[in-house]
Amino acid sequence: MTADSGAELKPRKLAAIDLGSNSFHMIVVQLDAFGQVNVLDRLRESVRLGGGLDAKGHLSLEAQERAFACLLRFGERIRDFPSENVTAVGTNTLRQTKNAREFLHLAEEALGHPISIISGREEARLIYLGVAHSLVKDQQGKRFVMDIGGGSTELIIGQGYEPLHLESLRMGCVSSSRAFFPDGKLSKSCWEKAVTAAHLELRPIKAAYREIGWESATGASGTIRAVKKVIQQTGLAPYGITLEHMYKVRDMMIEAGHVDKLKLAGLSEERRPVFAGGLAVLIAVFEALKIERMFVSDGALREGLVYDRLERYQHEDTRDKTVSSWQQRFQIDRAHAESVRETAHKLFNRCRDDWKLACHLDDLLGWAADLHEVGLAISHSGYHKHGGYLLENADLPGFSTEEQRWLSVLVRTHRQKISPKLFELLDGEHYQSALYLSVLLRLAVLLHRSHKEAAPRIERIKLGRNRIELRFEDLSLYRRHPLLFADLEREQAYLKAVKVELVF
Repeated sequence: MTADSGAELKPRKLAAIDLGSNSFHMIVVQLDAFGQVNVLDRLRESVRLGGGLDAKGHLSLEAQERAFACLLRFGERIRDFPSENVTAVGTNTLRQTKNAREFLHLAEEALGHPISIISGREEARLIYLGVAHSLVKDQQGKRFVMDIGGGSTELIIGQGYEPLHLESLRMGCVSSSRAFFPDGKLSKSCWEKAVTAAHLELRPIKAAYREIGWESATGASGTIRAVKKVIQQTGLAPYGITLEHMYKVRDMMIEAGHVDKLKLAGLSEERRPVFAGGLAVLIAVFEALKIERMFVSDGALREGLVYDRLERYQHEDTRDKTVSSWQQRFQIDRAHAESVRETAHKLFNRCRDDWKLACHLDDLLGWAADLHEVGLAISHSGYHKHGGYLLENADLPGFSTEEQRWLSVLVRTHRQKISPKLFELLDGEHYQSALYLSVLLRLAVLLHRSHKEAAPRIERIKLGRNRIELRFEDLSLYRRHPLLFADLEREQAYLKAVKVELVF
């Protein structure tokens, strides 16, 4: 694994963990001073998290226990790593799980590091990044990349290291096997139903993807690697995957009739129960998108997580790019947003220690300041509500679902009436920190209400747990800016609703 940038970096060890619907993966790498990424360790365990999801969206205790046991073993390997050097993400099953927060609390204790849940399109972006870095650097033209997970399938068209089109479809090897191959049956009718269902999922994107086209097709992760291995070891082809090869493997499985009787060279025992569902999805993708041949990459989601973190160290954070593109797309007044961001940062630095604010929250506050007026693209009336809705529901490349919730809450609460219920979107233990950030953003926006003048300088800030006292440097402000102080008086009333006292 190598990185293109020649910028000198601080050598460090990084770990990336993928809590997939079928398997959990961990990669540990050494990053040298020149951006070279050397793999030190790879761990994989079949957890079948998706198999423990019931009809109501709750994870069974058995599935949770398997997950915690795996994460304890992973955690032992990286126990002494600083948490900023560990990236752990949950994918489709945890996106669907109703009790995800309770699960994550216990999972983080087992691993010893924070775990985030990422959206389907963010998963697709990271998969593409991992695959692109594993391919030949001078390969030209568009690439089609796909990954079949336990509960979702990601389809990406990109060029170089940049994904151009991203899709995440709710079909995977575990979900398809459970739905269409009940009790391990491998009959012809089961295959027809499974492939038809996958075609229905592909229908909305089929025409657009075929029109865009690509020069090469690459697959990633367990299902596609397993298909390649079976094709090779059964003597069908020395390399690559074609539709003809998969039809022959499917026919062998139909002839076996049941998973328990299935004997395919190259197919592992742990992959066997979910192989049929994954193969059905892959056949449908080849048929729908007219793929002639696919090769298999060593890179996948966990490698993408490593390179995403490397980009952040090189000051090329995808989240910054996303925020900048949103500012352009929604015609946000960048000069005003920058002024609000600068004042918010100053307030954060003066309040951080007394309010015990974690350093990474400063980034979230800054991005919220950058985007606080995004709702104006819809309507001036209630624009903070529109902005909160957009940020809660849009795809934001680079952001985890929890980071996205923070941005949504901060933008939603940056002006006018504020209610404790608005913070329910976040984990309960983060309520106080989120409230503090909201107060700081509200004050920064209020101090720049004119959009023209510089914010008045604050001589002193005195803090209590739910109290903030401001003393301005220029006492004549009270006389020269009556509107500002009328706003501050109104803000006092708003903050009382969340039991915060503002004094000025």
